[in-house]
Amino acid sequence: MNFELKKALFPGSFDPFTRGHADIVSRGLKLFDRIIIAVGYNEQKQGWIPLEERVRALRELYKEEPRISVESYNTLTVNFARTMGAQAILRGVRSHKDYEYELQMADVNRQLAEDIETIVLFANPELAAISSSTIRELKHFGRDITPWLPEGINYEQITNK
Repeated sequence: MNFELKKALFPGSFDPFTRGHADIVSRGLKLFDRIIIAVGYNEQKQGWIPLEERVRALRELYKEEPRISVESYNTLTVNFARTMGAQAILRGVRSHKDYEYELQMADVNRQLAEDIETIVLFANPELAAISSSTIRELKHFGRDITPWLPEGINYEQITNK
């Protein structure tokens, strides 16, 4: 029997990648054969952690999981999903604000690429308060951020700042 693997694109800036993001990836693997973690970048925005460092850290984190790959991109997410052969865009939602934003994005993406579906997973309640911006603020004020990062992730840039 010949069939196509079901792939999902999990896009984000992941600046930094949190335990909440890792949870969405883990749960997504129950739904998809492959997940592509797509680290997006915008040339007009300076990231907190350099793009190359984010990609390196994620590849290291998932090096033992052959169903996960990590790529960077700077185009429309639906275009990148199509380029990568993904049938779905995987997203995580922590709050009603996230839900409203994701609903709008899913509607636009559906108009641009009706063959690519958006799948939303709701955050586990114990991880819902974690956001990349909160982690950046805690680090700025000298707090230990390791409780909010996945075990095994190492961002040299943020541990030295």
